[in-house]
Formats: sequence, structure tokens, C-alpha cells
Amino acid sequence: MSWSALATPPPQETLLAAPAPPEATRTAYRDRLLELLPTDPRLICLDTDTGLFGPDQTAAAGAQYLDLGIAEHNLMGIAAGLAASGRMPFVNTMAAFAATRALEAVKIDVAYNALPVRIMATHGGLAAGHLGPTHQALEDLAVMRALPGMTVVVPADAAQAAAFVDRSLDLPGPLYVRLGRKPTPALPPGTPPPALGRAQTLRRGRDAVLAACGPYPVQACLAAAEELAGEGVECTVLNLHTLRPFDTAALVEAADHSGLVVTVEEHWRSGGLGGAVAEALAEAAPARVLRIGMPDTFVDTVGGHEHLLAHYGITPARVADTVRRALGLAPGATTD
Repeated sequence: MSWSALATPPPQETLLAAPAPPEATRTAYRDRLLELLPTDPRLICLDTDTGLFGPDQTAAAGAQYLDLGIAEHNLMGIAAGLAASGRMPFVNTMAAFAATRALEAVKIDVAYNALPVRIMATHGGLAAGHLGPTHQALEDLAVMRALPGMTVVVPADAAQAAAFVDRSLDLPGPLYVRLGRKPTPALPPGTPPPALGRAQTLRRGRDAVLAACGPYPVQACLAAAEELAGEGVECTVLNLHTLRPFDTAALVEAADHSGLVVTVEEHWRSGGLGGAVAEALAEAAPARVLRIGMPDTFVDTVGGHEHLLAHYGITPARVADTVRRALGLAPGATTD
């Protein structure tokens, strides 16, 4: 069964609205940036041989597009210099290289100087599963949200990726955006546009909170919530697309009503969304937190994106079963 088929049905009042077709978040970012380049002379696109922009598109962008080749560390330094000179660089590279190979420049050149560099990191999480651990990014959210002043965002679908490009134009400091590789399902019709730093409540329920970021984890939560609703278990689903600044108030308000929070992410369980949720609730409100994400290991098999997600249990079935066990609805079972 495909992930699209597992997505929750739209709310009753929007049943007549057709869902948007699957689209890659990186493609939506590219298309929106190309629309904006002619309208804002501050904007400049710095690329690293990602192949995201075609020859016609780079020619149309003119001096507002520059391919630096595979040189991620230099990419961040050049972007910092341009930002310090009044430009607003959008830098393209793979998440694995932005968060590790180029980290020193991101930390000192960009974050330390609070410069408006937009790091558009493609192939986040397991999206480059077919290329192995060197190209997989399962630590990027932990790394980036540790940097002072860095805004960290994970769009849940293509529309959100385009929206965050727009929102970033008024952001004074640096921004890290985790993007995917291939088309992923859209959020249900009627989902309001996202705001930086504000959680989205996609569904409300009294029994558990399912908190996620990124296309597949959010879809897994929506599908699990729909399945559990058929069993009389109602879940709130939060799309925590901004990991920094973190919407603690929305999380605490949801947790206060249920006392159980299950986090779902495409990231090692340490330092990412699950870590952010655990930190926030430990300080603000007592609630049980169960984290679904990548185990503490490098990927041990080769496969596509969805294959690896299923292999490591980042699935609707795992989410639903975790809730059942935590609520004592699976007799004899132990919790994660």
C-alpha cells in the first residue's frame, strides 16, 4: 500500500476539494525562488552542482544564480560575505553536507554573525537512501537547532516549502530548511498556510498527541489517527514544522489534555523533534513522551526512501501500535 493511500481523509467540510498532487518540496522551493528572483535584487541563488536548476532556468536568472561546484564549506563562506554586503543568499546543497561538511562555516561565518543566509538542504533524512549513509542526513536537525539564532524548518509538503520561501524574506537571521528529494503527498485540503514558529493542529483528540515534522512522519500520524479513531481513540495531530523557535505553548496546551505525546520523525531519536519535545515538556508540563525515529545506528541496508522508512518502523502502523500499547489497549504488550 502506498503512503498516499494511507493518508487521512480530508475533514468533512472539505470532502469536495481535490487533494493536491504529490510534489517534491525541493521542486516547490526551486519554482518559488525562480519566481521571486526577478522581483527582489537582494536575492541570489548559490548552487553546488545539485542539478536542481536546469540550463534555461540558470540562464534566465542571470547574475542571480551562481554554481560553485562541490564546495560546500566555501559555499557558506561566500554566502556569508554576500549577506554581509546586503544580499540574501539561498544556498543549495544536500542536507548531509550542509550539516556536517560545511558546519564550521555555518557556525562561525553565518550563525555567529546572524546573517540572513537561507540554507536550502535537499535529500533530508532518508531521501538519499539509495546512496548510503554518506548521503543520508539523520543528524542535521540536531546540529542546526543547536546553533544560536538559527531558524530550523521542515516543511510537511510542497506548498509549505514554497510558503516558507516567502516567509523567509522578512527573517533577519539565518534559516535552515530541510527538503526532500522525490514527490511526497500533500497535506489535507484546507490546511492553512504555515507560519514560522507556530505549530499546526491538523486534528484534535483527547487521548494522545501525535507530534511530527516532515512529509512522511506527518502523513503517518494522520493515517494512524484515522485508524485509531475507528477504535474510539481520538488523537491530536501536531505538525511541528519549526524546530527552532519551538512552539512550546501549543505543545503544552495539547499535552495538558492527554498526558501522552508520541513523536514521529525521520531523524535519529536524539536531538531532533523528539528531543525538542522532551526538553519542552520536561520544563513546562509533565507528560509521557514516546519517540519514534531512527534507532541509534547507521542505515544497514540499501533501498529507496519509503523502503527504508518501512524497514525502520517509521510507519502509520507503528504509530498506532505505540499509542495502543501506551494506553493499555494491547494486552500483554510492553511499550517502546
